[in-house]
Amino acid sequence: MERTERELYKLGWTRSIDSTLEPTGQIQPGFFFLFQTTCDPPYIPNGVYTPERTEHRIEQEIRYKCKNGFHPATRGNTAKCTSSGWVPSPRCILKTCDFPDIRHGSLYSEDYYKPNFPVSVGRYYSYYCDKNFVTPSGHSWDYIYCRPKGWSPAVPCFRQCNFHYLEHGNYPNYEKKYLQGQSVKVECYSGYSFPNEESLMTCTENGWSPPPRCIHVKTCSKSDIEIENGFFSESNFQYPLNKLTQYKCKPGYVTADGRTSGSITCLESGWSAQPTCVKSCDMPLFENARAKSDGMWFKLNDTLDYVCHNGYESRDGHTTGSLVCGYDGWSDTATCYERECSIPQIERYLNVEPKKDIYKVGDVLKFSCRQRLRRVGADSVQCYHFGWSPGFPTCKWKVQSCHPPPQLPNGKVKGTQKEEYGHNEVVEYVCNPRFLLKGPNKIQCVDGEWPTLPICVEDKSTCGHIPDLDHGYVLFSTPPYRHGDSVEFNCREAFIMIGHRSITCIRGTWTQLPQCIARDELETCKTSSLIAREAKLSQRTEFYHNTNVSYKCKGKYKHSVCINGRWDPEVTCREVRIHSCPPPPQIPNAQDMTSTVNYRDGEKISVLCQEKYLIRGTEEIVCKDGRWQSIPRCVEKIPCSQPPHIEHGTIKSSVSSEGRKQRFEPKLYVHNTRLSYICEDGFRLSGGNGITCHMGKWSSPPQCVGIPCEPPPLIPHGVLSHELDSYQYGEEVMYSCTEGFVIDGPASIKCLGGKWPRPPECIKTDCFSLPSFDDAILIGQKKESYRSGEQVSYKCPKYYQLDGSSIVQCIDGQWIGRPTCRDVSCKKPPKVENAVIPNEMFRYPSGERVHYECIKPFDLFGETEVICLNGTWTDPPQCKVSKRKCGSPPPIDNGDITTFPLPAYSPGSTVEYQCQSLYVLQGNKIITCRNGEWSKPPKCLDACVISEEIMEEHKIQLRWKYQKKIYSKTGETAEFMCIPGYHKKTAPETFRATCREGKLLYPTCG
Repeated sequence: MERTERELYKLGWTRSIDSTLEPTGQIQPGFFFLFQTTCDPPYIPNGVYTPERTEHRIEQEIRYKCKNGFHPATRGNTAKCTSSGWVPSPRCILKTCDFPDIRHGSLYSEDYYKPNFPVSVGRYYSYYCDKNFVTPSGHSWDYIYCRPKGWSPAVPCFRQCNFHYLEHGNYPNYEKKYLQGQSVKVECYSGYSFPNEESLMTCTENGWSPPPRCIHVKTCSKSDIEIENGFFSESNFQYPLNKLTQYKCKPGYVTADGRTSGSITCLESGWSAQPTCVKSCDMPLFENARAKSDGMWFKLNDTLDYVCHNGYESRDGHTTGSLVCGYDGWSDTATCYERECSIPQIERYLNVEPKKDIYKVGDVLKFSCRQRLRRVGADSVQCYHFGWSPGFPTCKWKVQSCHPPPQLPNGKVKGTQKEEYGHNEVVEYVCNPRFLLKGPNKIQCVDGEWPTLPICVEDKSTCGHIPDLDHGYVLFSTPPYRHGDSVEFNCREAFIMIGHRSITCIRGTWTQLPQCIARDELETCKTSSLIAREAKLSQRTEFYHNTNVSYKCKGKYKHSVCINGRWDPEVTCREVRIHSCPPPPQIPNAQDMTSTVNYRDGEKISVLCQEKYLIRGTEEIVCKDGRWQSIPRCVEKIPCSQPPHIEHGTIKSSVSSEGRKQRFEPKLYVHNTRLSYICEDGFRLSGGNGITCHMGKWSSPPQCVGIPCEPPPLIPHGVLSHELDSYQYGEEVMYSCTEGFVIDGPASIKCLGGKWPRPPECIKTDCFSLPSFDDAILIGQKKESYRSGEQVSYKCPKYYQLDGSSIVQCIDGQWIGRPTCRDVSCKKPPKVENAVIPNEMFRYPSGERVHYECIKPFDLFGETEVICLNGTWTDPPQCKVSKRKCGSPPPIDNGDITTFPLPAYSPGSTVEYQCQSLYVLQGNKIITCRNGEWSKPPKCLDACVISEEIMEEHKIQLRWKYQKKIYSKTGETAEFMCIPGYHKKTAPETFRATCREGKLLYPTCG
């Protein structure tokens, strides 16, 4: 089959026919051309590109990236497929490094290499450091390399400090070297120190800091001070300024603040204080007494108070005492002796049991009358620390009966009253609800008279919520619940109540709850031998809850009931002896408690002190084992002096404005006085709101604490240093801003009085409107915004020169820097008569050269070129007729002309120079005779002489032994190696050395 013309075209090419228009108006077909419509994948050495395709169509773009050490040859990193190929051509070229700025050092042959910069990555040069500076390897010279990130090492020269002397201090007996940043610990002589008592000396760029010099400082000596009854506990003899030293006291002595040791400090004026060790006393041993202090050490003349145990007193009959610490120890022994009661003279008809010579505290006397006489008074008394109480009875033949007992305010007689009460007959009082009975609740008719009544005192205390009863509920209740109020409970269905059905609020506390027990969980009671004796109960071994039983003891029946597994009362024939106590005592300084009634074990009586006295101990006395126990004391109420001051607060005053001026006058506050505090604005009370005077001492006062703050306000683009639910008074928070923003205002705010001050703001650090400068041109594309720290470069147009930096930088929203372009161009060059300027222009940039040519037969006098320098032309030449000839060409070192020298040369003549073997010619080898003078001759650069002596000194030899190379031209290299047995001490690169104008850097082995 015949192939069509279309099938012969190469894929990716398109035909275009070149036709012509005939005069007749017909189109004449002509030649056709093929145009490329795709691009092959680009070849980019040292780079990669995306996207990767087998072919790329017209207008498609690629983006390429260069490897480390290379960068795109054009400003961008994209290329477009066009009909003529990739535009611009994607290429990666080596990165370059500018001329290195070596602080405290220089490149070798710096002037020679400087024109070569910038150089590509991978190039390296040798450099040396100034005196007292070394390379990072510690040598005086090394190589600096052009790396992708710049010159390496970044800091070519470090300071080297020598430590071989320390003024007024210890130093090594040899010279030791330290690099910049290293430190050495030094020791100054006694009495000398570094500034601020430093002990380190650091090598810095400018040398040692601080300088190696110990300065004289104030010192204190132990010989300047004596410690009576004490001694220094440290071995040092001299102490520098502000140094602290410890001392101890001998056994039996303490410091002024009661410690066994103390400290003093060396000041400009000497020691801070004279240490003192004063006589001290240890805590003494107590016999039947206890101390009122918790201290363990006491200074001279300190007083220690003690109190005797109950039933004991001192020799002088007191229950308290004091000891004084003296030079010989305590002033007395802390001993209390057991109290005793003696029997006073009693009437002859009164019998007393038991009879003893001495009675101790707690002993009880019992009385009876002889010959059928009637006792008037208590039948028993008890010995107390204050003596016998109550008073002794008397005996009478005849006694009187009493009328009905008197009415008790806020109380009543328990039971039904009678018209007449016989001698020794007893009635009992109870207080109304919300009142508490103080004193004996029973009074007795004694020979026609009733004793002093008790007192019903209102109790304002209340009880809290009614406690929950498991499986039970409260019938009815209405808070608040005051003293004496009761509430009643019921158990839920199928539960049985064990205990009292109600609970009572007694002085702020509820009495014990009953229990609700499920019927099927009630426990049975076991039988006993006493129950088994009864005929009708003899067969039973268990009894259900609430079962009543009767049993016989000594011919009499007793009864008991089973309560949830226990007999109540206990089934027993053992007689339970119930003790009784004498009538309660009349406690000194207490309200009248006169009574002649005996009380049974377990009964209690509440004690009330007189108005100016305070009860110390329990408020109730208890009858136990036939004696009254826990006898309190009524002590005199001691007033308090001025209340304590608290910071940011004052005592809340109720004084009128007229008397307010007197409120600061000293006064005494009676016992139990309560004062309230108020705080300044921004503070609130913590730990209560007041204080109470108690026996001459105020309770701990509250504090006025700063009101905390809620979380501080958030600011846009801001971050808090720490976030809490609440912030204490005085607490600070720091604000910082997210990237692209900066703090405007103080960065921290403080919580004061529950409020935060106004926070700072985060303002954008980006810069927006790019600054424009006269005649300066932006390098690169203009952006809408620039981040803080970002730099923008400007350049000057042709004919202009940049003054100052070409960079402006965005710093926190502001542009820093101002490049200035100055016109440094020159107008037309100066006219020279009889001369022409090839290709003359109207304007020339600075640095441009213009060449003059003289018209024949004129010769040029002066320089053939003028240079435009900062807007001004250098001096032009002259073209004039010259008949002056030149003499012999000027001689040069290590070179000569190639022709035989003539005695004279006509104007325009030229000669050529050449150098001797191993020397390299630098400059124009041809010079010209003009106006009787030769133009500047060239130079012959020295060769390097490889010295056998230097090689031997550096322990090196030529690498190639067959190469007896003594001379090397400039630019040639010589390779070295270590003499056998030695190792390289310099970098491997140094063993390939290059000759530079007669200079060669030798490597070193050692």
